Amino acid sequence: MPAVIVLLRRVALSLLIFSRLPLGAENWPQWRGPAQNGISGETNLPLSWTTEKNIAWKLPVPDRSGATPIIWEDRIFLNVADGGNLELWCVARKDGAILWKKPVAAGNYKINKQNMSSPSPVTDGARVYVMTGVGIFKAFDFDGREIWTRDIQKDYGKFGLYWGYASSPLLHEDALYVQVLHGMKTDDPSYLLRIDKETGKTKWRVERPTDAVHESPDSYTTPALLENHGAKQIVITGGDYVTGHDPETGKELWRGGGFNTGKDQAYRIIASPVVYNGMIYAPTRVKPLIAFRAGGEGDITESHKVWLTSNGPDVPTPVTDGKYFYIVNDRGILWCLDAKTGEEVWGGKRIKPAIYSASPILADGRIYVTNEEGLTTVYRAGPKFEVLAENDFSEYTLSSPAVSDGRIFIRTAGHLYCIGEKQ
Repeated sequence: MPAVIVLLRRVALSLLIFSRLPLGAENWPQWRGPAQNGISGETNLPLSWTTEKNIAWKLPVPDRSGATPIIWEDRIFLNVADGGNLELWCVARKDGAILWKKPVAAGNYKINKQNMSSPSPVTDGARVYVMTGVGIFKAFDFDGREIWTRDIQKDYGKFGLYWGYASSPLLHEDALYVQVLHGMKTDDPSYLLRIDKETGKTKWRVERPTDAVHESPDSYTTPALLENHGAKQIVITGGDYVTGHDPETGKELWRGGGFNTGKDQAYRIIASPVVYNGMIYAPTRVKPLIAFRAGGEGDITESHKVWLTSNGPDVPTPVTDGKYFYIVNDRGILWCLDAKTGEEVWGGKRIKPAIYSASPILADGRIYVTNEEGLTTVYRAGPKFEVLAENDFSEYTLSSPAVSDGRIFIRTAGHLYCIGEKQ
C-alpha cells in the first residue's frame, strides 16, 4: 500500500477519534494521563460522592490492582488479576458493560500489597498494550484481537526485584519504552528497552549501570518523557540515579546523583520521575527529592541541581503545574512547594491518617488523592490549603484516579467506579 494512503488513513482515523469526544473532554491513555504528568484539563468534575451517591455505574472486579484505568473514547482498559491468571478487560465507558476479556498471562501471584497486574496499560487509540509483572507483554486491537506477544523474562532473564515487577511502559510515537531496573535477586544488569509498537520487536536494549547495592538497584518507577527546546529524552530513576536517554539509540545522555549518599542498602525507589517546563523532579525513598534543570550532559549532579527537599514521598508520585509542586507522603501529610525554587508555600498539612499508595492528580483546580482505605480527599490547589471534600468507598485501593469526559474513575479491590451523573 502506498505510504501516502497509509498516512491519509491514519489522519482520518485520528480525526474520527477526536471528533467523537465532547468538547473539552480528554482521554486518559496511560497511567499519568493525557500529558504523562497526572494533570487533567477538564473542568466541572465531581467533588463529592459515596458508594451510591453521584455514581454513574460500578463494575465488580475480582481483585486489587495498582494499575490505573486507561480510557480512550468510549472504552476503558483494565489490567486484571483473577486468581492465578492475568487478563485485559475492555469496558464500555457509558455503562460499565464488559465488552471483552482476553487472557494475557498465567502465573499471577501476590507479594506484600501488590500482584502481577500492577503495570498500567497504554493505548494510542488504535491498539492497547499491556505489560505484566511476570514479563508477558501483549498488544491488542480495540476488538480484542491479539497483535503480538513478548516474554521479556524469557528473552533477557528473570526479573530480580525484591517486591516483584511493577513498572508501566511508556508509549511515545512508534515505540514502547520498558525499564527493568533490578538487583536484589539477580546479578544481571539493569536495562532499558525500546520496542516497536507495530511488531513487538526490540529496536534496542541498553544496559543501565549502577553502583547501588543489595535492594537499592530495584526500581518500581515508570519512565517519563522529557521535551526541552525541541529535544526529547527518556527519563528513568532507580539505582541511586536519575538518567536521561536518547529515544532513538538509548544512549545515556546525562546522569544525576546525590540521592543515597549514606549507601543505604534498602533504598529502592517507587515514586516515578516528574518532568514539567524544563524541570526534572526525581523522588527517591522519601529523602531527598531533587529537582534538576533540563539541558545537561554527562554528570549533572551539581551543575543542574536546582533544589532539594527532605519531605519527599515514598510511594505516591508528586504532581506539579509548573508553579506549585504538590507532595503527598505515605501517611497523608502534604506539602506545597514553589516548583521553581523548592521554597515551601505550605507544608505539614495532614489529611485522613492512613497509608497512601495511589498518586495524586491535579484537575479542575483541585488535588484528588485516594488512600488505601478507599477514601478520596479533595483539596484546593494553590497557595491556600483547604480540604473541599472527603469521599469514602471503604474498599482497599492502590490505583490512582483517572479522569475523562467529566467523570472520575477510581478502581478499588472490589469495583471500578465511574463517578459523575448517569447518562
